[in-house]
Amino acid sequence: MTFRTSGPFPPLILDDVRGAQKMLSGVARTTGMEGSRHLSSLVGAPVHFKCENLQRTGSFKLRGAYVRIAGLSPVERASGVVAASAGNHAQGVALASSLLGVRSTVFMPVGAPLPKVAATREYGAEVRLHGHVVDETLAAAQEYAEETGAVFIHPFDHPDIIAGQGTVGLEILEQCPEVRTIVVGVGGGGLAAGIAVAVKALRPDVKIVGVQAAGAAAFPPSLSAGYPVAVDPVQTMADGIKVGRPGDLTFPLVQELVDEVRTVSEDELSSALLLCLERAKMVVEPAGASPVAALLSDPESFRGPVVAVLSGGNVDPLLMQRVLTHGMVAAGRYLGLRLRLTDRPGALAAMLATLSVADANVLDISHVRTDPRLGLTEAEVELHLETKGPEHCEEVASALRAAGYLVRS
Repeated sequence: MTFRTSGPFPPLILDDVRGAQKMLSGVARTTGMEGSRHLSSLVGAPVHFKCENLQRTGSFKLRGAYVRIAGLSPVERASGVVAASAGNHAQGVALASSLLGVRSTVFMPVGAPLPKVAATREYGAEVRLHGHVVDETLAAAQEYAEETGAVFIHPFDHPDIIAGQGTVGLEILEQCPEVRTIVVGVGGGGLAAGIAVAVKALRPDVKIVGVQAAGAAAFPPSLSAGYPVAVDPVQTMADGIKVGRPGDLTFPLVQELVDEVRTVSEDELSSALLLCLERAKMVVEPAGASPVAALLSDPESFRGPVVAVLSGGNVDPLLMQRVLTHGMVAAGRYLGLRLRLTDRPGALAAMLATLSVADANVLDISHVRTDPRLGLTEAEVELHLETKGPEHCEEVASALRAAGYLVRS
């Protein structure tokens, strides 16, 4: 089966992906498949995680980068390669180049997470920090390629990249032959397009659902228009899929082969990351958790068995801390309250005793006595509590009201 690509490249076929799989033997890991009992119960059918977060370099990006660089001519290899990335593609290019003995230069934004910068250097690339957004970094890398003759390695818009990423699809069919739906995060579209090329050629009945962060969703308007449309991505924690325009090669493949593209909110991404960590014991970056976010947002709409691709696990520890806090809030695990009590000895202790009986954990407390809004005998307390979820939040608030406190959220 042959699928369309635009531009000067020949159409992608299943044999391209199978050839990439042979090339990656002994290089990329055949990552495992893990079941999720929690999501399975929500969907009403088996749900499995395809764990590309456990791939070498921490994401699927090594697959495409290696196939692309391995396909260069001796003259091209001698000129070296250059790439631009905020993280995962950078590490994939760096390791692939080192394995193939090719010199690599990687441009990264000035604000790129330090662990990703350090890892890219450790994999053997020369790292140059330039620009504050990826577009500026990309322009610098392309200018470097023109000046030096180095081969620019695009993060998603090249047949070899797409074929390499498509090997994830072949592994899914081998590991879960009964699969009926594959859910995958979408940025520029390389991973989704590659998986679709492989899976639709062998199992056209399998539904493929792409997922984008709502703040960086270029595919829905592009699919409506019938051609790639550029959007201005707003801030999203899912930097791995924060792409402002679909690729010229990936777009027609997604248009033809991907059955649906959904969007998820920041709250849904946070909750998904938290679920991966707590319930699946998986460290996953927000982009990698986007398929889980889609499953959580509307579980009954997915036909099972379902495979959700956890595309990467390279999350900055500082971002992880913020995202987990955000996820706890989104899941109703934090409760913020203000209440008034009589300003007398033991009043605060009595209020804390009520919270103890309600099994709420106090994270932070602020006790205000001097405020013109307060009466002479009043004090105000602002509390931040850790709870067990939305129902427990209501139980805690009800317990305080029952004890005679005026509670405000």
